[in-house]
Amino acid sequence: MSQSFYNESNDVTSSNQQQSLNHGGHEVMDMHEAIGEIIACLNQSMLLRPQVKDPELLSILDNQYNFTLGMYNTIVESFKTGHDPSVPTGRYEMQTGNNFQYGITPSQPKKPMQNVSEINDEIISGFLLGAHKGSAKCLTAAATETTNPVVRRVVADSIPNCIEMAYELSIYQNKHGYYQVPQYSQQDMRALLDSYGTTTNPLH
Repeated sequence: MSQSFYNESNDVTSSNQQQSLNHGGHEVMDMHEAIGEIIACLNQSMLLRPQVKDPELLSILDNQYNFTLGMYNTIVESFKTGHDPSVPTGRYEMQTGNNFQYGITPSQPKKPMQNVSEINDEIISGFLLGAHKGSAKCLTAAATETTNPVVRRVVADSIPNCIEMAYELSIYQNKHGYYQVPQYSQQDMRALLDSYGTTTNPLH
């Protein structure tokens, strides 16, 4: 009886070890890149937080940091074990609306800082936006190279959250005039929108 239990226990341990090592070489390297990008995003938020002046941006930073930290833990757990994480992938919910202001108004040319005292909410929100865009790109690359089915699903499900957080920051930047959105003329826009048609002929 004890011998049987010992064998079953060994089988379970061996199965868990095999599952945790069920990763391809390309997957491991891309996952290292993606996880490193998320760590950099979190570290950057921690460093920039004391410099934030706008309460709205501070609230966005805090919410995004807390969500990203949970996402990081979920990804790392699934990557290390090869099993479903104890906390599943969540869904990030923006605090703000999604109305963009279109058009270009005159503004001062952008240029690099000459002194650290020049740091402001425009620069900080730009850093945060770039970090989430970078995470989305790295996770997308990792998902297409991942052979472990659990890790692939967790990583793929995390990508929309990075996109949503980047989108929230771009809305914030647009609202304050930091990120302007040009448009084509109505005639050109209509021509481009109407330049494609749907089809109803699937393969049999």
